Amino acid sequence: SILTSLPTCLFAIFAFATCGGYSGGLRLSVDCANKSESDLNIDIAFAYPFRLHQVNFDAPTCEGKRRETLSLIGDFSSSAEFFVTIAVFAFLYSLAATVVYIFFQNKYRENNRGPLIDFIVTVVFSFLWLVGSSAWAKGLSDVKIATDPDEVLLLMSACKQQSNKCLPVRSPVMSSLNTSVVFGFLNFILWAGNIWFVFKETGWHSSGQRHAADTMEKQSSGYNQGGYNQDSYGPAGGYNQPGSYGQVGDYGQPQSYGQSGPTSFANQI
Repeated sequence: SILTSLPTCLFAIFAFATCGGYSGGLRLSVDCANKSESDLNIDIAFAYPFRLHQVNFDAPTCEGKRRETLSLIGDFSSSAEFFVTIAVFAFLYSLAATVVYIFFQNKYRENNRGPLIDFIVTVVFSFLWLVGSSAWAKGLSDVKIATDPDEVLLLMSACKQQSNKCLPVRSPVMSSLNTSVVFGFLNFILWAGNIWFVFKETGWHSSGQRHAADTMEKQSSGYNQGGYNQDSYGPAGGYNQPGSYGQVGDYGQPQSYGQSGPTSFANQI
C-alpha cells in the first residue's frame, strides 16, 4: 500500500546514500631517527566501493631519501556494491509501486495480478535486504580492520625499526557507514512487515477466508441436522410425548380414578 511504499523509498535512499557516498581517510606520521627523512603527514584517502588494494600511498623508509610505495589490504567492493544495488532497486520499485497505487489502482487489482506480483517482489526484497545487510556488516568490519592506523603502520618498513617513531594522527570516521548498516536492517524489518499487508490484498488471503467461512457453515449445519438438535426430546419424542403419561396410558386415564371410584362407593351405600 502507499502507507508502506513511501517509508521503503525513504529508508532505501538513506541506505545507499550513507554507504555509496562515503569517502574517508587517515593520517599517519613517521618520525625517523634522522629528522630530515621524517614524514609527519602521510594522508591515505579511500572511498566507496572500498577496493583498498588499489589505494596507494608513499611512506619514508628512513634510509636516506628513498621512499616506498605501499597499498592497503583487501577488496570489499562485492559486499558494498551488492548492498547499494539492493538499495537502489528497492528505491526504484517502491517509487514505481507508489505511482501505481495512486494513479493505477484499478489496473493494479485487475485479475489479482498486481497484488500477486507485489507479494512475490516484497518477499524477494525482504530476503535480499537480510542477506545484503549481513554481508555488508561483515564487510564493514573488515574495512575497519584494514584501515585501522595501527594496522597500516605495520606495513611500513620504517616502523619495524625501534629507532623510528610511527604514530597514528587521525583515524577514519565510520559513523555514516555504521548508519548504513542500521538502515539496511531497518529496511529488512520494514519489507518483512510489509509482506502481511501485501498478502491481504492477494486472492490467496480472500480465498482462505472464504474457505474458513464455508467450513464453519458446514460445521454449524451439521450440528443443526444431527440428533442433538432434532425434536427427539421435543413434542414428538419419546420422552416428551403428552400421550405417554397423560392421555390413554394405564396410569394416566382420567376414568380410572375420576369416574369409576365414586360410582362403586355409591352403590355400596
